[in-house]
Amino acid sequence: MATVLTAAEVQGREGLGDWRVVAGRLHATFRTGTLARGIELVRRVGEIADELDHHPDLDVRYFRVHVRSVTHDAGGLTERDVRLARRVSAVAAELGLTAEPGRTQQVEVTVGVGEPPAARRFWAAVLGYRPPTVPGAGAGADAPTAVVLADPAGRGPTLRLHQVGRPAAAAGGGRAGVDDAGATGRDDDAEVAVGGVLLDVHVPHDLAPTRLRAALEAGGRLVDDADAPARWVVEDPDGTRVRLCTWQPPPSTR
Repeated sequence: MATVLTAAEVQGREGLGDWRVVAGRLHATFRTGTLARGIELVRRVGEIADELDHHPDLDVRYFRVHVRSVTHDAGGLTERDVRLARRVSAVAAELGLTAEPGRTQQVEVTVGVGEPPAARRFWAAVLGYRPPTVPGAGAGADAPTAVVLADPAGRGPTLRLHQVGRPAAAAGGGRAGVDDAGATGRDDDAEVAVGGVLLDVHVPHDLAPTRLRAALEAGGRLVDDADAPARWVVEDPDGTRVRLCTWQPPPSTR
């Protein structure tokens, strides 16, 4: 089996300027300008993928093509993803296409539940979701108490069902379904109450400060930056919280 690389190892490789590691996958978005140019890029990427026997996910829109790669049988990023990315970038350059790293993000929705097995059956049925194909994807630090479901088509946000012990109405004044355990401000301690919702927005590491600044200028409030640049916790004027996440490790693990 191929050796799994860390996000830092992948992001530091030469020839990957078009690409960003986001939520454990390697992403690139290319502005094509026309659908015909986008289809040509997809055709060329298909040839590369067949040659390397490594097939990325492709999302084609009128002005853009998004490419996402991960080594499913290894459960993470490997040299196969690096080789594919370099080849795709070379073709994009040959076609005169421009990369748009700022277009890349991955959203995860965490819902607080009392009984994960029952909740999993419901959410899998109503959304048509199933466990992710990459082991551990989206599980986060609270994996022992979280059940993860993903869109099999790869389009919708990942859903995390986090087991907690009490409903939002009984959370002692916690805002937006966040338990009082989060009163210290540390997002690792903030527990989503039953019925509560928390968003994780994964963005490119070099663009996270810009996204954070935009959120604050739009009326948001910074709740916690102790784990920056791994993540920042912000909230909207009503107290609904969002974790802005990157692949970078928190200061405590460096």
